[in-house]
Amino acid sequence: MEKRLYKSRKNRVICGVCGGLGEYFNVDPTIIRLLAVLLGCTSTGIIIYLVAAVIMPEEM
Repeated sequence: MEKRLYKSRKNRVICGVCGGLGEYFNVDPTIIRLLAVLLGCTSTGIIIYLVAAVIMPEEM
């Protein structure tokens, strides 16, 4: 079965981006969220998150 990157519906806090990345890479989504918060302290991190939230499709 092919791995696909989707926003998570069950591991969702804001948009499901971090939950989807955690599921894709088989990593605890909390670790991804902590990295996102650290990256979010910069304007670049916020822009990357918003772009990912718009581009990533919803989980089927």
